[in-house]
Amino acid sequence: MTERPLDILLVEDNPDDLELTLHALRENRLVNRIEVARDGQAAMDYLFSTGEYSNRDPQDKPRLVLLDLKLPKVTGLEVLRAIKSNEATRAIPVVVLTSSREDRDVVESYNLGVNSYIQKPVSFSEFTEAVSQLGMYWMLLNAGPDR
Repeated sequence: MTERPLDILLVEDNPDDLELTLHALRENRLVNRIEVARDGQAAMDYLFSTGEYSNRDPQDKPRLVLLDLKLPKVTGLEVLRAIKSNEATRAIPVVVLTSSREDRDVVESYNLGVNSYIQKPVSFSEFTEAVSQLGMYWMLLNAGPDR
């Protein structure tokens, strides 16, 4: 296990949303370390120590996965399905943070075991506040299995 545990795996392909999310998390000092995956395949490689992450210690799990749904290579729903169907990663909290307002995405996410589904607000201030609040809850208030 590494000396500094990974706090968040942020899976986001939109550069603007990525920067806003990173800014909100760092501004509020909610995490020590953030790993960014820009597509679904990179997220799965990271979580399961495959591909370019084959040398990564699989025991070094994130405390939270922030997951966009509309991703290249592998969709967010496929990533969620892989996380929640694997015994080693099933307990990791996953929060879908997406612009999708489709009911079927919400329903499918919960059917697959998502812990929370948040639609990205349009305005900068609302987006920053939403990320800040979800970070506060999942990183400081929630008593997960690793505590």
